[in-house]
Amino acid sequence: MNNKIQSKEIVGVFLFYFLFAFLYHITLKYNGYGFTQEAFEQIVSPVSFFRTSGLHYLLFFIASIPVWYIIFVLLRNKALWKRILAHAIALPAFVISTQQIYYQISEYFEWGHLMGRGQVWDLYIPALFYFIQFGIFHAYQYYRENQRKLILEGELRQAALKSELAAIKAQLNPHFLYNVFNTINASLPAENETTREMIAQLSDLFRYQLQATQQELVPLRQELNFVKKYLDLEKARFKDRLKIDIKVEDALMDELIPPMLLQPLVENSVKHGLSSLIEGGTISIYIFKADGKLKFEISDTGIGIKDKNRVFDRGVGLTNTKLRLQKLYQSKIELLDNSPRGLKIKFSL
Repeated sequence: MNNKIQSKEIVGVFLFYFLFAFLYHITLKYNGYGFTQEAFEQIVSPVSFFRTSGLHYLLFFIASIPVWYIIFVLLRNKALWKRILAHAIALPAFVISTQQIYYQISEYFEWGHLMGRGQVWDLYIPALFYFIQFGIFHAYQYYRENQRKLILEGELRQAALKSELAAIKAQLNPHFLYNVFNTINASLPAENETTREMIAQLSDLFRYQLQATQQELVPLRQELNFVKKYLDLEKARFKDRLKIDIKVEDALMDELIPPMLLQPLVENSVKHGLSSLIEGGTISIYIFKADGKLKFEISDTGIGIKDKNRVFDRGVGLTNTKLRLQKLYQSKIELLDNSPRGLKIKFSL
């Protein structure tokens, strides 16, 4: 629900004013003429209606507009005591201003108005109408806000349900795929051992991806095994064109890191750095500990990146890794030129 005024709300306010003005008009005429034919004629007369109550309630409407704007627009999100204070100031201004303007117009056209002690009714009735009017406005605002919250809660529940279904699908798809891979693997003859090994490695990759969706942190050993299996599959395509150099101390293998952190970066190096080079190149992974932090350096001897400031606008793997590092560790990812050529990616946890 939006907060814009709708046409049905304008019609509702018009009917609200007309009803109260007409009831006040009837009361005045029967009070002055009793249950007579003259009273009925006065009641149905548009001119008489405008003189006795129509003009007065028209002034109520005009005076209500700035009050409504202050309370429901300017002070909409302010503390309740501030809105009550605004009402306390607006009420006497509303009552006195409408009374005095009504008297001035009535005297100018010689229509007449309450005199003497009877004028108290032209203070009491506007004050009562003010309370009734803005009481209804506040109740309606509360109703709209409640409806908006109910709709929002429904949308959030729907989004949560969709997320749960998406998570279930994300789990089912790898299950299905690596089961199919195992079935295909079992159907291959023994002489296709290389193909069988590749399918088994691919099945292991999907199995790890499934496990990664269920864990926030994994040992570095598992992540590196996953990356090695991915690179082994790439070596089947690149042959001797792809060289791999991994340097990690055994003491760091049990360090916990977010899953699927290294593979997108390594894949980026293979896909964008080395794949276009006839001679291929080397992917290096260097992980060490310094100053109490786990340091990562992933480098390649590929074509490199000239505009490093815009790379995050194009690459999904780099962008996602950047966001994960910022959110989880308030850490930044650095893109540097590698020597003698290529790209080096550095970050720390």
